[in-house]
Amino acid sequence: MKNPFMSMFLSGANKIAGSARAQATAAVKRETAKNVKQATKAWTDALMPKPPVARKKKAAKK
Repeated sequence: MKNPFMSMFLSGANKIAGSARAQATAAVKRETAKNVKQATKAWTDALMPKPPVARKKKAAKK
């Protein structure tokens, strides 16, 4: 014979576990995307450095 209380408990536990797993997966994906973006920027900047910016000369004081 099935236990209805156990069934309700396990149903709720699965719902909570699924939600927690989804949040953890989303956090990992966000972190991975951030790391890939940082690594890509680092390699791009290393291989193609930006030219130095010419500074404007200050006006001579009279």
